[in-house]
Amino acid sequence: MTDPRDLLPLKPADFHILLALAEGALHGYGIMKAVERESAGEVRLELGSLYRLLARLLDMGMIEAREPDGRRRDYALTAFGKRVLEAEARRLASLVKLRPVRKLLREAGR
Repeated sequence: MTDPRDLLPLKPADFHILLALAEGALHGYGIMKAVERESAGEVRLELGSLYRLLARLLDMGMIEAREPDGRRRDYALTAFGKRVLEAEARRLASLVKLRPVRKLLREAGR
């Protein structure tokens, strides 16, 4: 399988979707609301674009679709998707530790 780092950096919407699914399986509308809530309204996914993003993440093996009740489709993070999400989180955390970023953040806090 592909090294998760080969897929980095993730697009912000992809990162937020994977992050929402890290808490457990959700249906499309649940993902949309979780992303909006977790990003404090900064990221809003339209329903049409959400399903295109989900289809791409499915094709890449980062998520899987389930139909637990035979009516509604839920999406869940795969083990590979979790590794990609963790790699992206580590990448983002390392960026925040960079000296110029820390300086910028200190200046913004004044």
